[in-house]
Amino acid sequence: MPAKQKNYTGYFENARMAARKSIDPALVNIVLKELAIAAIAQTTYLLKENKKDLDRMDSTDPKYDRLKLTAERIKDIAAEIINISKLKGPLGHVLSHKKMPNGLAIKRISVPLGVVGVIYEARPNVTFDVFALCFKTGNVCILKGGSDAEFSNTAIISIIHQILSDHDINKDIATLLPAEREATDALLGAVGYIDVLIPRGSQQLIDHVRNNSKVPVIETGAGIVHTYFDEFGDLEKGINIVLNAKTRRVSVCNALDCLIVHYSRLRDLPKLLAPLGAQKVTLYADNTAFMILKGHYPDAYLSHAKPEHFGTEFLSMKMSVKIVESFEDALDHIAEHSSKHSEAIVSENAARAEIFLNRVDAAAVYVNASTAFTDGAQFGLGAEIGISTQKLHARGPMGLKELTSYKWIVRGDGQIRS
Repeated sequence: MPAKQKNYTGYFENARMAARKSIDPALVNIVLKELAIAAIAQTTYLLKENKKDLDRMDSTDPKYDRLKLTAERIKDIAAEIINISKLKGPLGHVLSHKKMPNGLAIKRISVPLGVVGVIYEARPNVTFDVFALCFKTGNVCILKGGSDAEFSNTAIISIIHQILSDHDINKDIATLLPAEREATDALLGAVGYIDVLIPRGSQQLIDHVRNNSKVPVIETGAGIVHTYFDEFGDLEKGINIVLNAKTRRVSVCNALDCLIVHYSRLRDLPKLLAPLGAQKVTLYADNTAFMILKGHYPDAYLSHAKPEHFGTEFLSMKMSVKIVESFEDALDHIAEHSSKHSEAIVSENAARAEIFLNRVDAAAVYVNASTAFTDGAQFGLGAEIGISTQKLHARGPMGLKELTSYKWIVRGDGQIRS
């Protein structure tokens, strides 16, 4: 094996050793607060390094907005780090406690997962988020960012390492692997070093990690998001919800990809989608929707939908439109195309909304609200390491609690088993 592989193993060994030491919770919070201050103080440096990455990417690429840092975004990142520092730590909580008839005292307590590997694409904010969450939860993180964000991630990790060094904390608790693809392959095979691997990015990335990893994986990221405008939907609510879910920030995983509309509301379709036309959102409309919208939506942004437009995460100013004849048809369409991330219904019929909540299989299900709220901070978690779309261990925004496991503590006084 080439020397590079040996170098990767060195990273993994150092991280595993660093995971064996605990850090006082009070010091953890001090470090996080200082990191937030340093991020803002180093804004000029971060933006300069980020520009090097941006200059290498086509500005029309859907990943461009994810890659981009601004002074305001850095302030938001710092605010999230401060929020994490203020949250109660999740470690050492007694989850259950009982005394057995034989005198054994058994309790279950929360503990770190251990070494958490995260593979992500052009999102430098993830470097800050993952470190802050892992540090707060006593986990060590090994980060594998994409080459698109290499300059940004290197700058961020240098700031993190400086703060750690200021407090004599082992910098191996936060490791940024080289950006080359070989590092990803090494991470996927790091059995015995990595406790869990979390991919954040495109469906292609997630599929690659799931299909090739020898390490346990928690899937996060890809969101094929639907909103169903029901026959009992309030039009004004629908207009605002659809506009926000689609256009607030198109490059994130909670952005709306497909609007499903009950056929009885066809006459409301032009008004429902008019704000999207003003925002130059391209619509891929099925035949029925196309006929209704023709002449009432800008021609330059109206196209006939093809099969591939349903079940697509656009990550851009694009959206598909599907007309259904019944509520059941809407549920069927979502079941067929959903990535189980976030799904919403706009309806004033409480019984129907309740059925939607119970039958739609997704990490987050909404009634009369924008899917843009699927976010760790918005859910009161401080921040998130990702949005889990699976069901084992964690689902939805993964905050502090989701980065813990547990162990059993058994105390006896000489008991033996017969």
